[in-house]
Amino acid sequence: MTEIAIQPERLLQDLETLRSFGRCGSGVVRPAYSEADVAARRWLAGRMAEAGLQPVFDPVGNLFGLPPGSAPCLLMGSHSDSQPEGGWLDGAYGVIAALEVARASLECGGPPVAAVSFQDEEGRFTTLTGSRIWAGLMPLDRADEMTDDEGTTLAEARRTMAALDGGAFVAPDRFTAFVEAHIEQGPVLDSEGGRIGVVENIVGIRSERYRFEGQQNHAGTTPMRLRRDAFQGLAEFVTLLNVRLAPLVTLATVWTIGHVALHPNASSIVPGRVDCTVQWRDAEVGRLDRMEAVIRTTAEEVAGARGLGCTRSAYAAIEPTRMEPALAARIEQAARQLAPGLWRRMPSGALHDAANVSHLLPAAMLFVPSKRGISHSFEEDTAHDDLVLGARVLAAAATAV
Repeated sequence: MTEIAIQPERLLQDLETLRSFGRCGSGVVRPAYSEADVAARRWLAGRMAEAGLQPVFDPVGNLFGLPPGSAPCLLMGSHSDSQPEGGWLDGAYGVIAALEVARASLECGGPPVAAVSFQDEEGRFTTLTGSRIWAGLMPLDRADEMTDDEGTTLAEARRTMAALDGGAFVAPDRFTAFVEAHIEQGPVLDSEGGRIGVVENIVGIRSERYRFEGQQNHAGTTPMRLRRDAFQGLAEFVTLLNVRLAPLVTLATVWTIGHVALHPNASSIVPGRVDCTVQWRDAEVGRLDRMEAVIRTTAEEVAGARGLGCTRSAYAAIEPTRMEPALAARIEQAARQLAPGLWRRMPSGALHDAANVSHLLPAAMLFVPSKRGISHSFEEDTAHDDLVLGARVLAAAATAV
């Protein structure tokens, strides 16, 4: 089998160029469908074309780089959109590593490899938007009704890419399997001196929006005993959750109140309404179910005791995903060869596009370390040597698939 020899300098230079779109200090601000995101995708399409790949945008903004010919081939990639304050490697590394493997393989006459940058992995509109729609897990017309935190619909946002729309989704049968390279976004590899993670499974994730409604009133004249303070309801809800979930979970289980909006958010007004998101993650469906029941019951009990209204909305769920064993074994084989003693099998506590793609294709992932375990932050970083090693492992796995 032909060895795919990647070019480290080209890989790193492309990563730096992608970083320039929406760069903010050491990180990036490149949310899905933003001006920076669309510009980055145009640049990526150009780099794909220069590499000999055919760039294809689908209706939701996913960008595929397809090799010559019509034979089914391996698909690699990730996403290039960012969090509102994002790191320069989250998703971007997997896209550029895939591009480098695909073009290096074309240069040496190796097996055909396609590259992809899925759109809105970071969830401006819904969980893993682009890959979720492409995998057939949510119809486009339903997704178009989803809104971001500012009330913009996906349909409205997609118009920013209307000129790039190829008019159709790329057929999944164009591909044989999917491999996603990614930074770990956690501390395990960095703290243990590891350099390659072979992902065994991706945790399940569930999320829901809650609204507690009380009575907006004067902060100076309303006695504490008579208040229907929405924020106090949220505070009690969070405190009780920590107590009630503790006996149900493992050390790897997590739950987060990640977004809070208080109304009217003024120092001299008793808050009349508060909105929040609740997200919980675990590798077992049964435990996710039990956590869900506790979260919902606790919210209702707190609201009832405090005279608050309580409504739930925007429920989303992605079940735990097991990586395809044979494909993961190929990555392990490459890691044994290129990083002897410096690799490990591990779970992913973060959600990735591979979870959706696994519904269509055999899917696997590899991780490279995140310095100090930091991600979703301008401080996110990975040593250049680790970025290059990860791409080499990816290339070696491609020749074995």
